[in-house]
Amino acid sequence: MQAKAVRPMERKTGIALWRQVADRIRQGIGAGDYEGDGRLPPETVLAERFGINRHTVRSAIAALVQEGVLRAEQGRGTFIQRRRRFTYPISARTRFSEGLRDQARDRRGHLLAHAREEADQRIADALGIAPGSPVIRLETLSEADGRPVSRATSWFEAERFSGIADAFAASGSVTLALRDHGVDDYFRKSTVVSARHAEGADLADLKLAPGAIVLVAVALNVDTQGRPVQFSETRFAADRVELSVIG
Repeated sequence: MQAKAVRPMERKTGIALWRQVADRIRQGIGAGDYEGDGRLPPETVLAERFGINRHTVRSAIAALVQEGVLRAEQGRGTFIQRRRRFTYPISARTRFSEGLRDQARDRRGHLLAHAREEADQRIADALGIAPGSPVIRLETLSEADGRPVSRATSWFEAERFSGIADAFAASGSVTLALRDHGVDDYFRKSTVVSARHAEGADLADLKLAPGAIVLVAVALNVDTQGRPVQFSETRFAADRVELSVIG
């Protein structure tokens, strides 16, 4: 495969060179630069291509191996870890379990943490309540066939959903937890999608390496009367999930 020309690495930007290299390799994988047997060029070739030393390349590759994007085979080299990405549909009736029903045998939700707190302006506007009103915040993790695929922060009006944390912990499902609070059906009113590097707890809980990309979906769900029931920010591991907007 003929090496492609690459733009110089950006120095003195505050972003570590190894992290920039990892991002470039990810982008190259997405663009099909390493097709065929999926083998990456040797470290010396990558170092020359990116204009850096082998140690920096090795650090980038180690991070991608830890993340599950690459795999190292003794005596053979480093290969793309080809795993099927889940397609997560975003529609008027978005449900985690239903959305992945035909793609994963085992779909589970876990409650990581919860707290009662005061709504800031952003949360209050979304839920249609006054700033400072009490809300319940849930931190949750969703898995498909044992692979962590998303981590979410959700807010619910405390007066209406006072037991939402216990209900979710028992069922692992927002749908069932809302049903326990008299919401038999709900709809997606809005979703805003963006992307960023994973940070903090998302790195640990999603088992990602520093520099990994997450897709971020900020969403508002409402009941059949149009009353807000859940405001959430969900971070999806971009190497494991693609979002499909329907309708």
